[in-house]
Amino acid sequence: MANVKFKVQPGGTIKGRIRVPGDKSISHRSIMLGALAEGVTTVTGFLEGDDALATLQAFREMGVEIEGPNNGNVTINGVGLRGLKKPNKPLDMGNSGTSTRLLAGILAGQDFDCELVGDASLSKRPMKRVTDPLRLMGAELETAEGGTLPMIIHGKGQALKAIDYTLPMASAQVKSCVLLAGLFAEGTTCALEPAPTRDHTERMLNGFGYEVHSEKLDSQKMKACLKGGGSLKGRHIDVPSDISSAAFFMAAAAASKDSDLVIEHVGMNPTRVGIIDILKLMGANIQLENFHEVGGEPVADVHVRYAPLKGIHIPEELVALAIDEFPVLFVVASTAEGQTVLTGAEELRVKESDRIQVMADALMAVGVDAQPTPDGMIINGGKQSPQNAEIQSHHDHRISMAMTIAGLNAASEIVIDDCANVNTSFPIFIDLINQVGMSVEVIEEA
Repeated sequence: MANVKFKVQPGGTIKGRIRVPGDKSISHRSIMLGALAEGVTTVTGFLEGDDALATLQAFREMGVEIEGPNNGNVTINGVGLRGLKKPNKPLDMGNSGTSTRLLAGILAGQDFDCELVGDASLSKRPMKRVTDPLRLMGAELETAEGGTLPMIIHGKGQALKAIDYTLPMASAQVKSCVLLAGLFAEGTTCALEPAPTRDHTERMLNGFGYEVHSEKLDSQKMKACLKGGGSLKGRHIDVPSDISSAAFFMAAAAASKDSDLVIEHVGMNPTRVGIIDILKLMGANIQLENFHEVGGEPVADVHVRYAPLKGIHIPEELVALAIDEFPVLFVVASTAEGQTVLTGAEELRVKESDRIQVMADALMAVGVDAQPTPDGMIINGGKQSPQNAEIQSHHDHRISMAMTIAGLNAASEIVIDDCANVNTSFPIFIDLINQVGMSVEVIEEA
């Protein structure tokens, strides 16, 4: 595969009106639940990135008839909870942690064995966080030494045992894995999380006619429960634009002088809006317009105009609500006046890369004072110094895109190596970023 580099020219003013691709989390789940439902599910706004396509391909290999994607339109002919078939080969999850962890929950309840594999980056990511609760439910799983992929799931065809599981970390993927396994369990399965995480699985299950009971136990703790043995009914899903993709453009407009940008139809799920709350605390001028609901998910147009930004201590209660957006938030912090401190975000160290260390290295390479800490970062904002560094993405799409945005305030050209990974979540990123006012060249090397 050709190596892709981004060559970013410094400066630019961000203006215009755009719509970013569909939400990755919802795209994954629309395929999974559509496949397990009875009847036909139609999807519009589906994200045609590598990660969501890996999920789609996995279900095709398990005998589900899926038409598309065609301009974001997908039709899934559901087979019901027990209708999946044994695939002929291991299911390749590519770079997608979401596909792997959620699918493990679904496969634990089947009557066939199945192996999950992934690329070099995914094969380093921790899977013990899903294998532990699944084993408590009676599932039989094998992983590589260290609890990583490949993972073999031995489907026994017997009902799993319902559990009341307290998550050791705030993770929507682990919560979703437990709830999806709970569909195949006898009794009521509950997942208790220490801090709120995205609730797309619960919302979508309810949308497919499968009741999930969610309650708030205190200011942070949430509990979601469902009873096994029900069924899902096919439906239509309109996928909102992905707030994690929109985040790069919100950040760009917030950090560029004289900017004025509208991002349309962005998902405003309350468990995902941490990026907006954090930017507002830093002084960003963000207004939400045209607020409405689509298929149980709130959406709005996000209007960002330039305003001077100041460094803050990021409240820990917002960390889980913005966990995927921190690479670009670090870039914003580097442009703000004063110091920004992040704590309570050790989860960032086990993403596609160690996002704390990798972003600290990248920012320091472009002349920003960024100090990594065990669970976050301290960034002293201000001017970047001239440099000629080549930034390494470490196979991580969010690093590639975040450091592209860093070009707005760079003192000289930034070159980012190994950017083919951007296709995992945002294939049209460069087209859009150039459209709104930056100057980025894509270089392909054989």
